[in-house]
Amino acid sequence: MMDWTDRHCRYFLRQVSSSAFLYTEMITTGALLHGNVERHLAFNAEEHPVAAQLGGSEPDELARCAQLVEQYGYDEVNLNIGCPSERVQRGAFGACLMAEPELVADCVRAMRAAVRIPITVKHRIGLNAMEDFSFMGKFVETVSAAGCRTFIVHARNAVLKGLSPKENREIPPLKYEYVYRLKRDFPALEIILNGGVTKKDLVPGVDGVMLGRTAYHDPWVLADPGKSRSDVVRAMVKYASRQASLRHVARHMLGLYHGHRRARLWRRMLSDAARLSQNDPALLLEAMEAVESNQYPEIANERRTQAPQVTIG
Repeated sequence: MMDWTDRHCRYFLRQVSSSAFLYTEMITTGALLHGNVERHLAFNAEEHPVAAQLGGSEPDELARCAQLVEQYGYDEVNLNIGCPSERVQRGAFGACLMAEPELVADCVRAMRAAVRIPITVKHRIGLNAMEDFSFMGKFVETVSAAGCRTFIVHARNAVLKGLSPKENREIPPLKYEYVYRLKRDFPALEIILNGGVTKKDLVPGVDGVMLGRTAYHDPWVLADPGKSRSDVVRAMVKYASRQASLRHVARHMLGLYHGHRRARLWRRMLSDAARLSQNDPALLLEAMEAVESNQYPEIANERRTQAPQVTIG
């Protein structure tokens, strides 16, 4: 998720879950070939397993970027053929490439020839008015012939004209049955379900699930059994003490107490501009103690203002 899953976010999510496979935000080939490679690819060893997600459409450029990804120690290269934003359409990559399966296959071949780590593809089930299952089936058949063995499928069409990226995540109907059929038709491939998934539990009929904004807004859905939120906070205090900006770390932690009766208090304390400007990681401990303690003086007011928690599946 662009501008969301930076290295601070991934480190935080790793403290919540020891096993989730983490992905970077999409990084364009231009950003790596002509920009600051260290800024885009540097990550913490604790993040493993972690994949770098690339956006591009030139096989040679993607191959060079895949080599950089491998050199930095990532576990996988993921090619994003699912992003519907205008920014990536102008660059002639993202979801529009579903209409060019042979080009995507060439990109996969070039990257596989350049690196040893797996090359995977994330895509939609269709493009604009092309909604028939055969459209996606042909795409997967062509790209898998180039050596891609894992496909992460967002179970919605990508509508490139008339819908914003946000609307593309909400308006086109979810068609999970297309993803289940894809697995039946290609049993040797690894098929991962994405789109509208709210739990980490394995969904029958596919090999795994990918969570996006659900995991960001309510990261505890990923929590390891026996893990406590206080464990996570203490780990993040140590991490934040090594970073230049507490604000950049804390913004990813706002959902840690999602569903808790004092969640609003947690968010308010971690959004306090004056305290964040002091750059003192002790703020995280103070907020944790406020949320989990019965002694904190603001709790009474918090309890009166906290709205009932509503969960929509």
